[in-house]
Order: sequence, then C-alpha cells, then structure tokens
Amino acid sequence: MSGSPRVDITEAASILLAAEAAKRTCDQLTKRWPEMNVDDAYAIQAEALRMRLARGEKLVGIKLGLTSKAKQIQMKVGSPTTAWLTDAMRLDEGLMPAGAAAHPRAEPEIVVTINRRLQGPGVTAADAIAALGEVRCGIEILDSRYENFKFTLQDVVSDNASSGRFVLGKTVIPASRLDLVAEECVLKIDGKQVATATGAAVMGHPAEAIAWAANFLAERGHAIEAGWIIMTGGMTDAFAVNPGAEVVASFTHLGTVTVKRGA
Repeated sequence: MSGSPRVDITEAASILLAAEAAKRTCDQLTKRWPEMNVDDAYAIQAEALRMRLARGEKLVGIKLGLTSKAKQIQMKVGSPTTAWLTDAMRLDEGLMPAGAAAHPRAEPEIVVTINRRLQGPGVTAADAIAALGEVRCGIEILDSRYENFKFTLQDVVSDNASSGRFVLGKTVIPASRLDLVAEECVLKIDGKQVATATGAAVMGHPAEAIAWAANFLAERGHAIEAGWIIMTGGMTDAFAVNPGAEVVASFTHLGTVTVKRGA
C-alpha cells in the first residue's frame, strides 16, 4: 500500500536508515509530517526494506511487536505490529560490538521457523501451529532511532518497530514437542533477575500472533514464506543494555541465549 501524497515516503525511509547507519537519533517523523497515518508508516517501512535489499541484505523473516495487552494499552492501540528481519540484523550469540546499537534494549522471545507458506486472509492459530517447524529461544536487541525511545505508533512502525539486532539460542526443538504457551523464560542482566514470563504473554499463544501476522500482511500483498524466521514478540518488557552488561534469557526447554554488550 503506498503512502499518501502528504508524506515523502522515500525521504522518510532515507532519514531513518541514515540515523541507523550513524548510530544516532533523529526527530520523530510525525513532527515533520504531522498528518502521517499508519498506512504511511508501513509504506515507509516497506521502502526502507527495499533500500536494505538493494544494498545486499537478504530478507529472512518478520518480527512482531505489541503482542502483549499491556504494551497495546501503553501505545493506545488494539493490535500488534509487524516489521522485517534481514540477515544483517543477526548477531552470533556472545558479544555485541560496542557500536552495534545506539541505545539498545533487550527482550526475550520465542522464535520459530515456518515450514509452509501462510497466506491470509483466514489464517487461524491452528493453521499457524501446523506450519511451525523448529523453535528456538532468542533475544531481540531493540534500538529506536528516536531519542529516549519516545515515539507515536506511526513513528515506531516507520522505524521497522525499533529493529536493531537479534540473537538466537543454539538449542533447536521441533514445535510439536513443545507447549509454547507454558514455555517459561527468566531474564537476567548481570546476574540479576529482572523479569519472567511464559509464552502465554504473546497474545495467549504465539500461534495466535503468527496467524494475525499472516492475515495482516495479506492486506499489504505479502505472505509468510516457508523458511522464514518469526520473532513472535517480546515476552517481557524491554530492558536497557548498558556498556559491558550481560543479558541471559533462560527457558524451560529451549535452553539459554546470551549476549554481552561491548564496553
């Protein structure tokens, strides 16, 4: 879906990608284009993806945001968001280089791969469960282009839902062997427990989030493709990762995933 004439979609995408490359913040786009709506925001997100692919990045999947009711209430919205994942966003488990993000925040996630195409409308949670392949744990490193993570819904959607980097755990389990709702995560930063949650925090069941995404993407001419990685949404709040800090997410069956920010 294209943006409205009142917003320069290409310029907006260029502003955000330039800020990301320089690891600096920029003004909220809604300050420059006050009438920008959510459709404009997704058009900006799509243009930024086009630019990423043109420079050699590869699309590997999607990430979901605002999948918890608490975050939806906080943002005054009634549904989640989608954004794109590329190979350039993935970090190997271990050290996150000091310059990899401007002001990173970490949140633990259940990460799945899809083994068959999911195309809406009409995709159900049962359809999503049938399409699930492998499951891993993960940590998403969020990194907003806006100062102090302050933004409107339109701003954050434009900014690819504050995409930064993501790290995947080494343990891989077939989805058929897991109860995704009951899978629990304990998040620690520098050895101190800061949050705990289960898969139920993701729209009651991560498959509900995946089904929603398939139907939402269909409205914009996309499907969830076989082989894609899906980060199903933050199970907890996102926590700031200070220089030198170590983040460890420990799951019931999915093992642990660790990332340490360079000093």
